[in-house]
Amino acid sequence: MTDPPASDVVALRVPRIDVATDPVHADDPPRDPLALAASWLPGEGEERALVTLSTVDEEGFPRARTVMLTEFDGERFFFHTDAASRKVRELSLNPRVALTVLWPGFTHQLVVQGTAAVAEEDEIARAYADRSDYLRQLAWLNTAEYARQPRARRERQWAAFAAANPHPAQPDGWIGYAVRPRRMLFWTSHPAAASRRLEYMRDDGGRWICRHLPG
Repeated sequence: MTDPPASDVVALRVPRIDVATDPVHADDPPRDPLALAASWLPGEGEERALVTLSTVDEEGFPRARTVMLTEFDGERFFFHTDAASRKVRELSLNPRVALTVLWPGFTHQLVVQGTAAVAEEDEIARAYADRSDYLRQLAWLNTAEYARQPRARRERQWAAFAAANPHPAQPDGWIGYAVRPRRMLFWTSHPAAASRRLEYMRDDGGRWICRHLPG
């Protein structure tokens, strides 16, 4: 993933931890982890979160890279990428993934384990339309062939493409995935005691079962 310019850098707000009211440290945890995730993640109009996406490669080894969490619709977590990327090949073989979000100051962490499925076409188009011109250009040029070129040639090609395509249209090979969670882990630090986690697991009936875990 290419580092976006300063205007696209995601800056998650640093949560203020009040252990008297924090849900992870509460004696009676929330019943709905999806609502809890929504309260943690950036809202509408805020910068979107960068997350670590973990997949399983062809040899059975885990692979991790940083992607943008494009959307959370209250049920599913979305990210978008090039259809020719390695992660897409891995997802075609094994759609089980993990998403990890870490907040500044190591205050909060959210880990989502679930199954990724290709998102709906209208969602993919809407997500692309919401991207900055820089990230739209990245969708066109962030290829293996481009990466192998010398720096000066890459910069010239980038500038030429931007001049010819100031608002790049959605490329045919741009795809989105929706992750439906099966397991969610919420971690919160505690300045005066041990940190703690809340684990939510779906049972066979689709209900969430919650338990406390050490931090």
